[in-house]
Formats: sequence, structure tokens, C-alpha cells
Amino acid sequence: MRIETATLEHVAEITTIYNDAVLTTTAVWIDSPVGIADRRAWFEDRQRLAFPVLVALDEHDAVVGYATFGPWRPHEGYRHTVEHSVYVRGDQRGRGVGRMLMVALIDLARGAGIHAMIGAITSDNVASLRLHESLGFEHGGTLRQVGAKFGQWLDLALLQLILDEAPAPLR
Repeated sequence: MRIETATLEHVAEITTIYNDAVLTTTAVWIDSPVGIADRRAWFEDRQRLAFPVLVALDEHDAVVGYATFGPWRPHEGYRHTVEHSVYVRGDQRGRGVGRMLMVALIDLARGAGIHAMIGAITSDNVASLRLHESLGFEHGGTLRQVGAKFGQWLDLALLQLILDEAPAPLR
């Protein structure tokens, strides 16, 4: 398996992975699948804003997972913080794909001078919480019953990783 920068050719497979998460998990708090045009616009927006989209490719060059980061909040005071997302194809979960993507994404964030990375994770997603904690993320708090899906209230756990030792922002 290898990690590469995503291209437009990967958007269809990214869409399939995303829609599987929409339909079968509480990782994405929307109820309806999206079309390829939606994911293409999302991808082009990431490129325009210079945010990475990484893909994990198997030995047949099939996308088995993807990861990205983007702004945490829109206000300039948050410019040193990003929120990330990582999705793994259903038949590949638990095989280290998410870890490989996260390690590469964290390295990119550090290289870009990002100070903090946030993960907003459904609080019952134990596998994702454990992965993040094993990578050094710390629990920043839980927002109770802020989402709903599959007829249940969802709690949102916020995890954060400080990426550098800067005592103060440079700008």
C-alpha cells in the first residue's frame, strides 16, 4: 500500500468511500449520499485553498482510503489550526490504512507550519478514538447530543494534537 496526493481521477472512488460512510456509519452526520459532482467541487475547493487530499492505494491502484485537512473555523484567529478527516473503505478498516493516512497527513500539517490539528469524532467510534490517541491526540471535550442520525442523538468528541512547540504565533 502507498500514500499519494489525490487527483481528479480518484474522485469517483473517494465518492464511493464517502457515501458508504454516509449510509452505514455515524462518521458523517448527513443522511443522503452525494454525487460525484459534489465531491469534485469539494476536491477542487481543497486544491484551490491548497489543502491536501491524500489517498491510500492498494497494489491494484484502487483507493482504499483518503484523508484531508482544512480550516477549523473560518475566522482568521484560527489560521494556525486545521480539522482533519480520514475515511477508509469498509473492507479495509482495521488494517492500518487509517494510521498510514493520518501519519502522512500529520507530517504534511507540520511541514505547512500548522500549530494544531483537530479531530471531531462521534464519541462511540471507539476505533477512531483509539487511533487518534495512539497518535498523540488528546481529548479536548465532548459535546453531548449535538447531532442525530439513525434515530439517535450523537455526542461529538473533540480531539487535538499540538504539532509544534511554538511559544507564540509568528503572525
